[in-house]
Amino acid sequence: MFRNLIGFAVLAVVAWFALHLVFGLFGIVIGIFGKLLWLAFLGFLVYLVLRVVAPGTADKVKDTISGKPSSSF
Repeated sequence: MFRNLIGFAVLAVVAWFALHLVFGLFGIVIGIFGKLLWLAFLGFLVYLVLRVVAPGTADKVKDTISGKPSSSF
C-alpha cells in the first residue's frame, strides 16, 4: 500500500512537470502567433496608407510581394 502511495505521488509530480512544460511551450506559441498577427496588422495599415497616398507605388509593392514582375519601369 505504501509503495502504491509513493508511486501515485511520483506520477503526480511527473504529470505536474509535464503539464507545466506543455503549457509553457503553448504560451510561447501563442505569443509568437500574436506577434505575427500584430506585425501583419501593421503591414496592412502601412499598405492601406500607401494605397491612399500613392496607388502606383502600392501596386508595385503588391507585385513585389506576390512575386509578379512589375509592368512599369
